[in-house]
Amino acid sequence: MTKACTVIRLLSLLVFLAATAQGQQPFVTDDADTTPRRRFHFEFSNQFDVLQGSAFPNLKQNTADFELDYGLFEGVEIGIESPHLIIFNDAGSGPKRVLGIGDTNVSLKYNFLKEREHSRRPALAIAMNFEIPTGDTKRQLGSGLADFYLNGILQKSLSKKTTLRLNGGILFSGNQTTGVVGIKSRGTVFTGGGSLVREFTEKLQLGVELTGAMSSNLELGKGQLQTMLGGNYQMRDNMSFDFGIIAGKYTASPRVGVQLGVSVDF
Repeated sequence: MTKACTVIRLLSLLVFLAATAQGQQPFVTDDADTTPRRRFHFEFSNQFDVLQGSAFPNLKQNTADFELDYGLFEGVEIGIESPHLIIFNDAGSGPKRVLGIGDTNVSLKYNFLKEREHSRRPALAIAMNFEIPTGDTKRQLGSGLADFYLNGILQKSLSKKTTLRLNGGILFSGNQTTGVVGIKSRGTVFTGGGSLVREFTEKLQLGVELTGAMSSNLELGKGQLQTMLGGNYQMRDNMSFDFGIIAGKYTASPRVGVQLGVSVDF
C-alpha cells in the first residue's frame, strides 16, 4: 500500500468521525452526558506508556491525571484537569527521570440535545477546552502554549446495553501534547474518535475505541492513531474501577500502554 493511499484512508476515517460527531473513563472518546446540577464528578487515572522508537531519547511516560467536574446548570458542566507526569529517558541523554505537573486543562461542556427512548435521534453535546501552560517546558512537562480545542460529541444507544459514541474536534491553537505524547507541531489539529461500549452485567461494562489526530499539513508520520480495549467495574453506586490497554501507531501515540483509575460521583 502506498503512503498516499494510507493518507487517504486515514483522512476518510477522521472526516467521517468529525462529520458525525479526556471522556467516559477509561476512554478518550468523550460522552454526551454531563454532571447533574450542583453535583461533583471526580476521576483519577494512571496511564503508563511505552513510547514509539521515534521518541528517543524519551523511552516511557507515566501520566497520573486528576479531573474534577461540576454541574453548573442542567446539561452544563465545568471541569478542571491536571496531570502529574514522569518521563523516563535514555541513561546517556541527560536526566534519566523527569517528573512534575503538566499543563492544566479547563473545560466547559453543554449537552444541548438528549437522547429519547424509542427515538432515532442521538444525544448531542459540544465541549470547549482551554489548556493553560503550567508545565515546565525545559523539562518537557509542558508545551509552553495556550491551547484552545472544540469537540463535537454524538452518543446513541444501539440497544439497552450497547452505546456508540463519536467525537470530532479541532485544536485551533497551541499543540496537542501531554508531556512528550501527542502532536508537537503548532497550529490546527483535527481529531476524531469513536467508542462502542456494552454492559455485560449490572456492574461490568467493556468496550473498544479508535482515536486519531492529524495536523493541518497532513503529515501522517507525525500524527496519532491508537486503539483501546477497556471498561469499568461498578464497585459502589457512585464509584467505578476503570481499566484499559492501549496500542498506538505513529510518532504522537504511545506504542503500548495500560491505564487504571477510579471515577466517583458525589
